Amino acid sequence: MVLQEGADPLTTGGVAVAGFTTAGMVGVIAASHIIQTLQLNQLGTVLNAEFPAVALIHNEVPKHPVRVYQGDGIGVFTSEIQFKDEQDIMFASTVLEWFTLGGFDRLIIIDGLVQSSKEVASGALFGVGSSQLARERLQRAGIEPIQQGIVAGITGFLLGEGDRLGIDITALLAEASPMYPDARAAALAVEAVAELTGIEIPLSELLENAQTIEDSVRDVLENSQTFLPAPDAEVYDGDVDPSFG
Repeated sequence: MVLQEGADPLTTGGVAVAGFTTAGMVGVIAASHIIQTLQLNQLGTVLNAEFPAVALIHNEVPKHPVRVYQGDGIGVFTSEIQFKDEQDIMFASTVLEWFTLGGFDRLIIIDGLVQSSKEVASGALFGVGSSQLARERLQRAGIEPIQQGIVAGITGFLLGEGDRLGIDITALLAEASPMYPDARAAALAVEAVAELTGIEIPLSELLENAQTIEDSVRDVLENSQTFLPAPDAEVYDGDVDPSFG
């Protein structure tokens, strides 16, 4: 990770939130909303020779696709590119390094969940906690746990490492459409983050503009040849059956 010019690494700490480009782009949409709503400052950029050479334009400003932000008691790690399966462990290890060096108390991962039937999302939200404390928080928040199943990819590796290393990690899996970026599923996950952390994160703008967000992100994906292919639902979530909960 390379610090942004003028960034103060001593400002880190609090709750860490991570959102990746997977099913329905739930994680990256949710992370972007938290960053904008809480007016977080960019702390650094994650660079790697294996990343695609792209710059993403946000409000006329070019940015590297993998970035970290920091605010008062909250940090956000976001990735706006999709990684190959063989890069998942390397990338997840980078997230853990950021979490550890940043002195965060716990990590919340926001991700999308696509049913094996590949039907349009029904608006369900599920949770997995790596620690007993994380599982108790989910229970108090009324978030349905996944009792049996498989969580693959970056999120799955981080959950396993959380259990192995004794790190407080929670994964929020919002049921999302496999066909388009699902801002409504992202809003459901952001609402859960606010409930679990006590941090006030207004949702009105995300809900009001959900259709606009979905349309604009879909247009970018369809019209840009520099983006990697859309996530394959079967790779990530086809093996997870929330009905076990």
